[in-house]
Amino acid sequence: MSTPTPTNALARRWKIDIDLAAAKDGSDYQNIIGVTDFQQTAEPNIEDSSDYDSAGWAGNTKTGQAWEVSLTINRRINDQVKVYHPTHEALRTAAFGYGSASEVRVRYYDRDGLPEAYEGTAIVTWAPSGGETTALDQVEVTLTGNGALALITNPVA
Repeated sequence: MSTPTPTNALARRWKIDIDLAAAKDGSDYQNIIGVTDFQQTAEPNIEDSSDYDSAGWAGNTKTGQAWEVSLTINRRINDQVKVYHPTHEALRTAAFGYGSASEVRVRYYDRDGLPEAYEGTAIVTWAPSGGETTALDQVEVTLTGNGALALITNPVA
């Protein structure tokens, strides 16, 4: 029996949802549509913990971690009833809120069912891109983690 040839994962494999439930309890996840760029980071804070007992070798200790997701979206509208897509509006309104009103619960995962999947609460930054007369209405959205980024079971697995 031969071993299957590995294939490359694509950047567009990521899917991101926002919880539209008022309680932000994960009960009403809806897909953020129109994503054209997606970048995630989960940077650790590492402190030097070297001591005299390590024979000159450096010691390091992870003391914290921060996460962030940056995405670009093509703004979607319903031109018949003059409203923006509900997930886009939830992000925009959170960006102008304070306290818990500035936070959203999100999850992001591999759309093909691979095991990578995460969930957390984030503060939203909303920055329209602007552009020329022929440009699409795009927005740069930054989700800055507020608390833990949990590893979850992929919802499409």
